Amino acid sequence: MNVKGRILVVDDEANARTALAELLKDEGYDVETAADAFKALGKVDSFGPHLVVTDLKMPGMDGLDLLAKLRERGEPCEIVVMTAFGAVDTAVEAMRRGAADYLTKPLNFEELALVVERVLQQQRLRSEAEQLRARLARRFHLDNLVGDSPQMQQVYQVVQQVAPSRATVLITGESGTGKELVAAALHQHSPRAAGPFIKLHCAALAETLLESELFGHERGAFTGAVARRDGRFQLANGETLFLDEIGEISPATQVKLLRFLQEREFERVGGTETIKVDVRVIAATNKDLAEEVRAGRFREDLYYRLNVVSIEMPALRDRPGDIPLLANHFLRRFAEENGKSVDGFTPAALDALEAYDWPGNVRELENAVERAVVLARGPLVDVTELPAAVRKQRAPAESAAAGAPPIPGSTLADIERYAILQTLESVGGSTSKAAAILGVSVRKIQYKLQEYRSAPKSNVDAVAKSN
Repeated sequence: MNVKGRILVVDDEANARTALAELLKDEGYDVETAADAFKALGKVDSFGPHLVVTDLKMPGMDGLDLLAKLRERGEPCEIVVMTAFGAVDTAVEAMRRGAADYLTKPLNFEELALVVERVLQQQRLRSEAEQLRARLARRFHLDNLVGDSPQMQQVYQVVQQVAPSRATVLITGESGTGKELVAAALHQHSPRAAGPFIKLHCAALAETLLESELFGHERGAFTGAVARRDGRFQLANGETLFLDEIGEISPATQVKLLRFLQEREFERVGGTETIKVDVRVIAATNKDLAEEVRAGRFREDLYYRLNVVSIEMPALRDRPGDIPLLANHFLRRFAEENGKSVDGFTPAALDALEAYDWPGNVRELENAVERAVVLARGPLVDVTELPAAVRKQRAPAESAAAGAPPIPGSTLADIERYAILQTLESVGGSTSKAAAILGVSVRKIQYKLQEYRSAPKSNVDAVAKSN
């Protein structure tokens, strides 16, 4: 039988102690007993209980003193106290000091079983929540923003300067550049870090639903509004609200958001009560909001309210030196998550990663590395385990480089010949397309082709030979 948890029973009455222990064992718990509080402290050290069920009235050290000692030592176990019916006030005092619950004697076993199960379930939920918060904090820590490029150094500097403030921040950049990571890092390094990081993807909801999500609604405000519901602004009171894809919101919602940013107050949809909250807003967009303002699609006054501090996330193709750092960062993470012994990349795989232009930015690189780690058959990820798009971009680059004239070491005529013939091959032999790409006349291309046919053969391959 699976053990449901470890319980220490503390009672100076031997019969009561033994009977309670047997009942709890029958329910599937691992149970130890102690005849007094002093022995209980030793048992806590050796047994490590999840829950201590203790009598309040005991000689020497009573239940309240035991509770105080356990809390003073920082023991993580929960405590349920038992007391006679006439001493409920003492049990309530124990709960004020940190006990999870109390039971009155003589014990009702059904009540005991319910209380024990509920207390242990709450303990497990708190433990899981703490672990989740720790994982999120690690994921959204500034250390997870990887890169040594000047562009990323600028991002780090602004995050560290702005995070402690209450200023509204606008994060811009292409999709997949890590805007949400930056928003979360701002939250984690702010005085609001102990609270939740509330997120809303504005592009994922219709206008009416978005308004309700932001501001909440009253019962009957619209079809399907069967009860009052708090919006994200109210849920984020005292915390941080991240509005992703802010450039997608409608003009009507823009007006209401502007009013909130100016007054820090709002009304629920269908309601008249004005609600004031303290919320730090961080917004992100992959659009050029200044251009959207010029085009009349985004309010200028809202743009300036959002753009108190701006952070621009660089595209990955603009910081190619960061690709190996990011790739190895993701490799370590996914190797650990998948339980694989993958230590790095082959030189060919790294060359392929650096040659690719990553239109999906860091998100695409992350997905590519996860795939490669899962498929890896040895300690190093090889180029064959990378996505086809990455391999395909590498092949033409290698092919072209194989027949390119060496520089220095080639004449201008060699370089010109190579450029013309390579361009002709890429456009299927069309002299007009090649001329347009090279910025010369069609006649010039034709003249050069005639010249190459009559000239002695060059030592440099004009077009790379395919293997």
